[in-house]
Amino acid sequence: MGNLRREALELYLVTDRALSQGRPLAEIVCAAAEGGATMVQLREKACDTREFVELGRAIHAILQPLGIPLIVNDRADIALVIGAEGLHIGQHDMTYDDARRLLGPETIIGLSVENEEQARECLSFAGLDYIGASPVFATPTKTDTAEALGLEGLERLRRIVGPELPMVAIGGINRSNIQDIIRSGADGVAVVSAICSAPEPEAAARALLHEIKQAKR
Repeated sequence: MGNLRREALELYLVTDRALSQGRPLAEIVCAAAEGGATMVQLREKACDTREFVELGRAIHAILQPLGIPLIVNDRADIALVIGAEGLHIGQHDMTYDDARRLLGPETIIGLSVENEEQARECLSFAGLDYIGASPVFATPTKTDTAEALGLEGLERLRRIVGPELPMVAIGGINRSNIQDIIRSGADGVAVVSAICSAPEPEAAARALLHEIKQAKR
């Protein structure tokens, strides 16, 4: 229902200041964009609302001229205030219907899906823009996740939601497993430490995008 181009999911950076080696988040985002990041999710669990708004506006100002969508994690109010292109919600956040009612038809909304039951349920969400299959592999960046799906689990989710609903994979993703993930049905990968913790985030993003493009050839 929103303005999501499927290819925007190819290399989806999820931010984490704690993993950014002390570097400003704006620096990481700029470098990732230069390296080919196609979407950015601003995920902040530990800052107050005013700081979140200021940070969101600063990141949006970087990405908007480049045509890279900014997605806000969880906080529909922040997404609305800063004019972000989208919102990503988990299974314990605001419901999809409430988020869509609040943000309207043009906003991109994505939903985390952790198992087959949730995948079936999301088929009834009219206008859902994409799902985030989470986690594909075990990851230290999120401690509250469900059991890892693995490649076979990812394939099962794709069969359930069909070819039409875009799907991005997240969790334990790095350059060595990207091609297998894409070939298992994901349209793209969402990464955290693979870019945020990289010594050279621009080079890391470029290398990751190369693997994605190779898998889609």
